[in-house]
This record gives sequence, structure tokens and C-alpha cells, in this order.
Amino acid sequence: MLGAADIRSIAAALGVRPTKQRGQNFVIDANTVRRIVRAAGVGPADVVVEVGPGLGSLTLGLLEVADRVTAVEIDPLLARHLPTTVTARMPDRAPRFALVEADAMAVTELPGPPPTALVANLPYNVAVPVLLHMLETFPSIERTLVMVQSEVADRLAAAPGNKVYGVPSVKANWYAEVKRAGAIGRNVFWPAPNVDSGLVSLVRHDPPETTATRQEVFAVVDAAFAQRRKTLRAALAGWAGSPAAAERALTAAGIDYTLRGETLTVEQFARIAEARPEGSGGTAE
Repeated sequence: MLGAADIRSIAAALGVRPTKQRGQNFVIDANTVRRIVRAAGVGPADVVVEVGPGLGSLTLGLLEVADRVTAVEIDPLLARHLPTTVTARMPDRAPRFALVEADAMAVTELPGPPPTALVANLPYNVAVPVLLHMLETFPSIERTLVMVQSEVADRLAAAPGNKVYGVPSVKANWYAEVKRAGAIGRNVFWPAPNVDSGLVSLVRHDPPETTATRQEVFAVVDAAFAQRRKTLRAALAGWAGSPAAAERALTAAGIDYTLRGETLTVEQFARIAEARPEGSGGTAE
């Protein structure tokens, strides 16, 4: 395991200075790493993909218990050095480690067996799109544990009717059962961020049974929350072609058109997508 002194020593040797642009806040507390690995439920049969491994704190913790770990790192300097750290610290496990130097949002395949788990300290500025991209691209991922900004964790895990329930909540729920898995303080990072962090657990489930595509359902979600204070009749007017057409689609879906998007489940959004008027609306990624 890497402690605070190890992290700073490696960073100094590489000339690494964490950047806000890439959301780099390195975990320097070994107990926090162990806690994350335990909360992820990773075991000896798991193939783990880690996004944003940084200097390797979590990577080493995962390698202790998982069958294999593949790390996706966008920073060329960090990517080049991480295999060296793994080999030096855990030579017997090094053959079970792979490194992909890439933007996680552009990754469509990984070396080795399909991943069964995603565990990551996600950069705060891209956490939600990276999470959704990985879940969509790799359906073999059964369990996910991500560390994100506390506010983002709340949004991801929010239930309908909650004031922070929104697009991330609904889209994450398309793929998985989502819940908060704990809070993380600021002092376990270097440099310490200006916000608190939270752990989010996602356990894969089947998407809603619907004749609509995921893109069609997500288009309704995006439209509903683009004007979240408006009723669904008004918010979905552009998607449906007119307020009257939105009302008809909502009625056909069995949804009260005076409600707001923040009260609907992902299953209800899917029903609305099925009722979209011909020749109107669009799709979302």
C-alpha cells in the first residue's frame, strides 16, 4: 500500500503536480483504500477496471484481492510510470495488471477477460459521463463502486421526489440499483479538495422492459429536466412537437401531465418514450 510519504515521493520523482483540469486528487491514506476495496465487494474471481488510477494507491489495493486489474489513465506521465510502481510493490501480481493509456470516454474495449467490476476515484468534473459510458460500453460490469464529489453522490443515489433527483439519478437507474455507500473526508487526499467526497454503489440490473430504445428514453429524461420547474406538458413540448402533443403522449403513457420530471421513475420515462408522437422528438446518448 502507498502512504502519504510514498505518494509524495513518487510524485516528486516524476515531477508530477496534480492539476485541477484533470481533477487529480490522489488518495494518500491506506485505510481509505482498504475501505473502498471492501465496500466494492471485489473478490478473487473479479476482473476489475479502474478509471483514473493516478499514482496507484487504489490499484495496489485492488490487485491484492482481484483476479485482474485493468487501469485506464489519460495522463501520459502517470500511465507510463504506473506499471513500474506495480512491479516494484507487487511483483507477483504484476502479470495480472494491464494499463490502457486513453480517455475513458473513448474506451470501447479492454484487454483480457471482460470486466466484472468497476472501481474508481473518478475526477469530479467528468464523473457522471464516465460512469454512464462505462456501464453502457461494458455490460459485463456487475458491480460498481465509485468515489465522487459528495453532491454528485447524492444526485446519483437520489430517489424520485428528492430535490436533487435529476438526469444522473434516472440514467444511472437505467443500468443499476444505486445507493450511497459512505462518506470520505478531505484529508485523505493530496492535494485536499475543496469539497467532501462520497462513495456510490451500483449493482447491475436489467433495464426497464420497454419497446423504446435507451436513447429514446434518455431523450425524454433530458427534455423533462432541461426545464425541471415546468410541468411535463410544458417541458416535453419540444420533444413531442407541441404542448398538446406532449399531453396526449403523457395521457397515453398513464402519466399525469401536470407532474414534473423529478417525480417520475425510469420505468415511467420509458412509458412516455413509447408514446412519443410519430415524427417528433429525438434521441440522446
